[in-house]
Amino acid sequence: MKTVAMLLAGGAGTRLSVLSETRAKPAVPFAGKFRIIDFTLSNCVNSGIYTVGVLTQYRPHSLNDHIGIGKPWDLDRGRGGVRLLPPYQGREGQSWYGGTADAIYQNLDFLQNQSADLVLVLSGDHIYKMDYTEMIRHHQEKGADLTIAVMSVPLEETDRFGIMEVNDEGRIVQFHEKPKNRDKGTLASLGIYVFNLGIMEERLSEGTPDSPRTDFGHHVIPAMLAAGDVVHAWRYDGYWVDVGTIDAFWSTNLELLQPNPKLDLHDHRWPIYTQSEERPAVKIGPQAKIVSSMVSNGCIIRGLVQNSVLSPGVYVSPGAVVRDSVLMNDIWVGPGARLDKVVIDKHVVVGAGATVGNGEGNTPNEAHPHILASGISLIGRNTYVPENAVVGRNALINSGRDEVNFPADGVVGDGQTV
Repeated sequence: MKTVAMLLAGGAGTRLSVLSETRAKPAVPFAGKFRIIDFTLSNCVNSGIYTVGVLTQYRPHSLNDHIGIGKPWDLDRGRGGVRLLPPYQGREGQSWYGGTADAIYQNLDFLQNQSADLVLVLSGDHIYKMDYTEMIRHHQEKGADLTIAVMSVPLEETDRFGIMEVNDEGRIVQFHEKPKNRDKGTLASLGIYVFNLGIMEERLSEGTPDSPRTDFGHHVIPAMLAAGDVVHAWRYDGYWVDVGTIDAFWSTNLELLQPNPKLDLHDHRWPIYTQSEERPAVKIGPQAKIVSSMVSNGCIIRGLVQNSVLSPGVYVSPGAVVRDSVLMNDIWVGPGARLDKVVIDKHVVVGAGATVGNGEGNTPNEAHPHILASGISLIGRNTYVPENAVVGRNALINSGRDEVNFPADGVVGDGQTV
């Protein structure tokens, strides 16, 4: 039976704030040289799945440039391979994808043309390694119409997931999408589905203008259960993280620096592939010191880098200190500058003597308290932080800011936004 993977990669990722301002969430850099989507794409090819549709929508240009024809993942193939599937205006009035299920519905012709028997629906914005062949085998053995990958989550997080109840055989009997009451159990959907194409076509086409089936969790799965379709849970006990918040993004990056990280990027049995430009080797100056950090190709280090993740092309000047931070491509950290618990997007200049992440303040960001409240400060791309500026905790410096946008004294207090 032929399996075709469909990666949902059109999400805006609003909880990542300025990191997803000009790019889709799956295109956000992660772990130095990678992008978030690299993990799902690599899972596909490592699982022997070489026909992949990537459904794009929000700010797709960075994602399109990164994936290209799919060569780094061995997906540049005449038959199968990777296909970018943006929304388009069709004869029947299709337009923007209305949800996860609607995105698949608008591309049923792609699945049919690929002679798919099974459809593996994936999200392109999670960090994990998974052998999908085990889930597909379980799906076939159970004679399921739909199989959902699940794992147990903490009770306090159940309102972020689809939560289900299963019988002794693992068949799903109740499904609750992001329940507000925490009494539905802790078995959560990971947004990874295996469908039989025939039943998928049938259930998606049953939607009406008054009652469209645009979302898997809200509409399609409940409809399948109501119709008596065989819907099974497949338990996954490996590493899986949604890096959709600044806190999760920062902490997941820094977890890679542990002596035995849960996510091993050096496992030759399950490599993570990416599209990366050629850069020279890392250059370490005589005054440099690097402690428990990940430093990518093209970086020049002349100061102290401690417990941090640096993407390609970062320059750390003499006397500068970078600690507990995540720095993306081509950032220049000036002499004597200090960065502490900071996430910085591409092409940022931190002026000489500037301090970002100052003090012990815990005031949440005044404009975005739900995004920045744990002490992390965030700087958008193409920004210049003035010399000797002092930026506090939970501060947000938006993209494209320059010296004229900062206060005259250069001080940005805890929780403030520029």
